[in-house]
Amino acid sequence: MEKKKVLVIDDEQIVLDSVSQILIDENYEVDVSLSGREGLDWAIERPYDIVLTDIRMPDIGGMRVLRDVKRVKPSLPVLIITGYATTKSAVQAMKLGAADYIEKPFEPEELIEAMARALGMTPKAEEQGLIHKEEMAKVLERAESDDEFFAKLLANGADALDEYGLTKAEKLAIVTGDVSWIEDQVGRLTRPQRRMLVFLKIQSAS
Repeated sequence: MEKKKVLVIDDEQIVLDSVSQILIDENYEVDVSLSGREGLDWAIERPYDIVLTDIRMPDIGGMRVLRDVKRVKPSLPVLIITGYATTKSAVQAMKLGAADYIEKPFEPEELIEAMARALGMTPKAEEQGLIHKEEMAKVLERAESDDEFFAKLLANGADALDEYGLTKAEKLAIVTGDVSWIEDQVGRLTRPQRRMLVFLKIQSAS
């Protein structure tokens, strides 16, 4: 049987070492990266069966990795590695397309089971372009003018968007503050809308 190819992205060497050893012992082929930016490039450029990424890293966080990987490879499972303080973000990531998450510190069996669940998934590749332009415009206009709604976006992420008919990709673009992608899809944003998205980008990285 051909080995499954795994990419692990985490800014802690001890995590990379422990995850690698567990997975190699389970007959996976493993690449590791200490950099979110490098890991994202590898995930897009190289053939992997699954990507494991930490949710919080100093350069590019796991939500950004999830977002950009899914745009290029919608069916590639992304498994989130999280600490206690970022569990809420990991749950958000699952709502936005991550296969699963695992909380540090974890036992080898927990990682192996999470990997099996993620690889056993055959998710339908969701459209990554903009489908709901009018709904996106409504969200941006409301966030610009409604301070209470914007506060909910900051506090609750994608949960604040449940009343809108948006895809996971569209929600992920908003909660990660992807100004350039959104402007490519809906046109030039107002200065307050751009500023609001920058705040969301900072929030998603923390």
